[in-house]
Amino acid sequence: MPKFAALPTIVAAAALNLWSGFVPGTALAQQPMIRATGTAVSSVSPSAPDSMTYADLADLSDASEVVLRVQIRKASRLKPEQAPGLAPGMARMLVEARTQAVLAGTAMGEAVSYLADVPLDARGKTPKLAKAQMIVFARTVPGRPSELRLVDGGAQIAWTAEREARTRGILTELLAHGAAPRIKALREVLFVPGNLAGEGETQIFLQTATGAPISLSVVRRPGSGRTWGVSLSEIVDQAARPPARDTLTWYRLACFLPQTVPAEAGLSGSAEDHRAAEEDYAFVLAELGTCSRSRPAISN
Repeated sequence: MPKFAALPTIVAAAALNLWSGFVPGTALAQQPMIRATGTAVSSVSPSAPDSMTYADLADLSDASEVVLRVQIRKASRLKPEQAPGLAPGMARMLVEARTQAVLAGTAMGEAVSYLADVPLDARGKTPKLAKAQMIVFARTVPGRPSELRLVDGGAQIAWTAEREARTRGILTELLAHGAAPRIKALREVLFVPGNLAGEGETQIFLQTATGAPISLSVVRRPGSGRTWGVSLSEIVDQAARPPARDTLTWYRLACFLPQTVPAEAGLSGSAEDHRAAEEDYAFVLAELGTCSRSRPAISN
């Protein structure tokens, strides 16, 4: 999976004195500060609907180098001066955990450690984390195989069998040959009128992080409305179909397409053609629906 640039600010080496297994100057002390998100590590009722959406889990999975199921052995709270940038109502913890399963990434040792932000209770106390099972979304620390850096402060989530199954499904999509790549920009929008009144096609070309193509087409036919589809190809195929909701291709489009056609996107043809292209683009966004999240998106 792709790796991302390090996050700003350095965690104080003195924080490591809270854990006898490390001494100041080790790699964990040199890890950049985890980004506070305000998200909570909470228990999940088996009968309650899962608050984690497809986009939440896809954000975490896509940003990760390694995804683990772990059981926490020990969690030590850092002092406020050792946790720069911490959000109000949160505590930064140095967590020791036992690896139970590697969902994605390279094989890990039995013991891992990482920093995580957790919410305080009404009394300002940290939750009891010992023996809790978590799914951890992280990056490795070069030269320190037992140490991890979470992709953001809340990137350990309470484990359930359903969450693990959903996460595994997303990871499988991400690693599949020909998987939809990340979208960087809307490159070109072109409306081609047909021979009949009300007939035409809008072609939409996207710029991606890998250079792999994604194209969309919206076809207008008199008396039958509009149809649209997506192709992971430069060839715009009128037989293409829309992606199913809560799939990787849907996520790439619904969560990252701009809400309007940017001025820098190439638009050719007459003013009437431009309006038709913009209408068709708005139609695609409406068809995709809302990209729902229960936690902040991860900044890449």
